[in-house]
Amino acid sequence: MKKEEEHENSCHGEETLIPGGAGWEERFKRIQNLNTEEESDEFYELTAADYFRLAATKKEDKSLKTRKLREAEEAARRAKLTKAVMRVRFPDNHTLEATFHPSEKIQCLIDLLKRVVAHPDTSFYLYTTPPKKQIKDFSQDFYTAGFIPGAIVYFAHDQPKDDGASSTPYLSEEILSLKDLEVTTKAEEPVEPSSEPDTTDAGPAPVEQEPKPAEKKNAKPKWFKM
Repeated sequence: MKKEEEHENSCHGEETLIPGGAGWEERFKRIQNLNTEEESDEFYELTAADYFRLAATKKEDKSLKTRKLREAEEAARRAKLTKAVMRVRFPDNHTLEATFHPSEKIQCLIDLLKRVVAHPDTSFYLYTTPPKKQIKDFSQDFYTAGFIPGAIVYFAHDQPKDDGASSTPYLSEEILSLKDLEVTTKAEEPVEPSSEPDTTDAGPAPVEQEPKPAEKKNAKPKWFKM
């Protein structure tokens, strides 16, 4: 009997209650009271803290779903847009038009302008109006900047107005020459009437055809429009 008691006391390192043993009645009453105790109604009632915590969780879930929906709609709209037509207006009333992909950076427009302006070494900036707002973040793409499907921006030099760069054309001579550059193709040879009229034909004399005007083709780059 003693061995059995020792074995029962060693199981899982927990003390085993033995009927009739020391402290049996006291410990049994304590366990019985714990088993028969019921939670009060207050335990199941929501407190103000519980309510606000649940409300915050619901609001967060709704915000998350709304944000994902907005992102999906934005991605669908962006996929439909394939170009951004940018028009740069210069102080001398010339307008340069160039087409970019919406995902390209504004820096691409800056790089293009440096190749076509008359003074590429002179500092310049672009701005929108109204109100006048200088474009400073060239790392933005045209879509994010809101230049979709196109926009008009204005060119200005950082130099004072009395500077020599402001009095000369803003675009290079090579670019300005493209505005009036035309290629003439050979006109068709006129049809000459026969030197000897046909005496057997009673119809009217043949009318001499006027030469057609030469066809003109533009030799401008596809991106260049004035």
